[in-house]
Amino acid sequence: MGLFGKKKDNDAVGITVNAYLWRAALDTVSFMPMASADPFGGTILTDWYEAPETKGERIKANILILSRELRTDALKVSLFRQIRAKNGQWQDAGVDPKTVTALEESILTRAREMRVAAKEAE
Repeated sequence: MGLFGKKKDNDAVGITVNAYLWRAALDTVSFMPMASADPFGGTILTDWYEAPETKGERIKANILILSRELRTDALKVSLFRQIRAKNGQWQDAGVDPKTVTALEESILTRAREMRVAAKEAE
């Protein structure tokens, strides 16, 4: 707070990451169970998700929003994949980098759509 209790322009209040990226990321991975979501730190961590059509394979995502600006470098997505072995144990498996890129692009596209819709509503 500045002099006389007025808010200074550089005071951080509320969400500290880009709100469009934040909401778009939550929307995009809403089909996965959420482990934690911290809008102040910009982290979204999902729990393991096993799609009905891919039994024996599961994925989870870690999403970091790194800026208040809507930019491609303000978003970092990490995906983890496991496959159930014959003994029933889950084993780590590789993730195609194209899958990570596709998820990032999906989040960015949704964030841009939200921003455009908000501007049109003004």
